[in-house]
Amino acid sequence: MLDIKWIRDNPKALVEALVKRSWPSEEAQSTVDDLISRDEARREHVTELQTKQERRNAASKEIGNAMRSGDAALAEKLKAEVGEIKTFIQNGEARERELDKALNDALAVLPNVPFDDVPVGKDEHDNVVKHIVGKAPTRPNWVKEHFEIGEALGMMDFERAAKLSGSRFTVLKGGLARLERAIGQFMLDLHTTEHGYEEVIPPLMVRDEVLFGTNQLPKFEEDLFFTPHGEGRLGLIPTAEVPLTNLVREEISAHEKLPLRYTALTPCFRSEAGSAGRDTRGMLRQHQFYKVELVSITDQESSLAEHERMTQCAEEVLKRLELPFRTMVLCTGDMGFGARKTYDIEVWLPGQNAYREISSCSVCGDFQARRMDARYKDRDGKGNRFVHTLNGSGTAVGRALIAVIENYQNEDGSVTIPEVLRPYMGGLEKIESK
Repeated sequence: MLDIKWIRDNPKALVEALVKRSWPSEEAQSTVDDLISRDEARREHVTELQTKQERRNAASKEIGNAMRSGDAALAEKLKAEVGEIKTFIQNGEARERELDKALNDALAVLPNVPFDDVPVGKDEHDNVVKHIVGKAPTRPNWVKEHFEIGEALGMMDFERAAKLSGSRFTVLKGGLARLERAIGQFMLDLHTTEHGYEEVIPPLMVRDEVLFGTNQLPKFEEDLFFTPHGEGRLGLIPTAEVPLTNLVREEISAHEKLPLRYTALTPCFRSEAGSAGRDTRGMLRQHQFYKVELVSITDQESSLAEHERMTQCAEEVLKRLELPFRTMVLCTGDMGFGARKTYDIEVWLPGQNAYREISSCSVCGDFQARRMDARYKDRDGKGNRFVHTLNGSGTAVGRALIAVIENYQNEDGSVTIPEVLRPYMGGLEKIESK
């Protein structure tokens, strides 16, 4: 959530930021004008309330003075005034809550402000290559897509998954099931033993306010799955970013403990609203998938350096798997709602003859911290500041499985296991059909 004081002081900057994010200029201007108007109304009302409260306190003292001086008429008059003020304050406090909610609701749907060095553009076609690692090999005629390989091995079953759950689900069996598990364990071991992340096993269902904290609500409600819980509901996590980032919600962290770095391997659940017709074959876009998530909580001075570090940690996964990839700087029109800057890591898929996203690493500034009320102590211990939050895939396990299958496929239909994964596969070097 953006700071209303910053908006008040920098209305033009916010309009420009929204336009960079592909908002029509008139809508951006009217939205900012509306926000400032709401804030002015709220501030005027709060000022009036404070004035009334001061008058109530003064009048209460005057009542005592009048009674001591024997002026009963004045005392009664003042009592009547205090009674009216109390009624006004009671109604006024309810009105203040209404104004606060209206302002916060308006702020909640505003995206974050991109950094100045983020390329301006409309969509993925305007993203900029940061660097390329590894060379995409020449594509032989016999190369297949992952689902063709998996089905031929008898270890990837979409028909049975559809019988169980419908479209966009997969049943993995045998060697491919073990390979996906091995990939996830390898990623966790790398991030915990070499990169300094603390492993967490978080809840997979969370409250609405937790989803709000990492900006899934209210804007992306249709992308989520919910289950009834008591008189309310719980949301299935679309990414472990949600519970990991919220570990510091409503807390004040000690400065010397920052940065906090968390990682988790969890199932993720997404309705894929709006993706009809996209990636309908195979495992690229599923309702349920596994992902290793990276989350960092930093002070305000360290977040940019942490963003580079986190991205390098995610890239190291693909380097160890010896998979070609490129890292992209997302443009303003393709960047996520809560991000100030995002790097997408795209792995080479020879079956598609294309790079596809496997990780997205974002720095959010204090945008999520304001929604979570997550703060830290200044170095001098005298004041509190909002933390900065970062999140990234380290990486998507299902997509890493796809990349391994396609890049390590053999002409006979078998799949060679990358050397770094063989200890997790009991020394097995190749997956073949039985």
